[in-house]
Amino acid sequence: MTVVPLSSRQEQILGLTERQGFVTIDNLARAFGVSAQTIRRDIIALSEAGRLQRFHGGAGPVDAQETLRLDHHQKTHISVEAKRRVATQTATAIPDGASVFIDVGTTMEFTAEALDQRSGLRVFTNSMRAALAFDPARHDVNVLGGRMSGRDGSLTGEEIITALHGLHFDYALIACSGIEENGRVMDFDMSKIAVKKVAMAAARQRFLLATPSKFGRSALAMIAKLSEFDRVIDGEE
Repeated sequence: MTVVPLSSRQEQILGLTERQGFVTIDNLARAFGVSAQTIRRDIIALSEAGRLQRFHGGAGPVDAQETLRLDHHQKTHISVEAKRRVATQTATAIPDGASVFIDVGTTMEFTAEALDQRSGLRVFTNSMRAALAFDPARHDVNVLGGRMSGRDGSLTGEEIITALHGLHFDYALIACSGIEENGRVMDFDMSKIAVKKVAMAAARQRFLLATPSKFGRSALAMIAKLSEFDRVIDGEE
């Protein structure tokens, strides 16, 4: 089989993809000063050569699709100590009796377990697993009902958006898939992003919970700017 040599731009695209985890066509077009169509052709060529994985609006490493398909059990065994540090720091920052929105994801599940040690929290979440971490005898736990979005017990949909518009929290705890170097906080799932945005708007304080592995990575779409969060909890000292 004939191997087609890569252009300098294609080599650079591969390098960016490996470092960031996800690159968008628009960002690449701006970075290289070429049209989006030119970048799209590069991505198609690299995909056909088996060098990267095409996504809607961009591309990721060849193993990115498998990463996204990791089941819930596998994700709970990734960066466990970092997630526990994030959870502990978050629980320390949330006072007894506070009203809290808890986002979906394994970091949030670790955080819910840590928050259960506090007293009298009023919890709102679209994660069934996070909700189950709390003792309902000591906390007021509310699951925001919607469509089941995955086997991890995450819920999304217009019902949740409508409910959030009528609520106000002391804290919104938000998760993400990546944080770009320019401060854009990113995620892959548009339906989950919609919930995150409304929850942030309903909160007095917004905390971003992200293990160090999330920094310098990208994803499909932006949740918010880093500057829109009152605090970033990454488990570091």
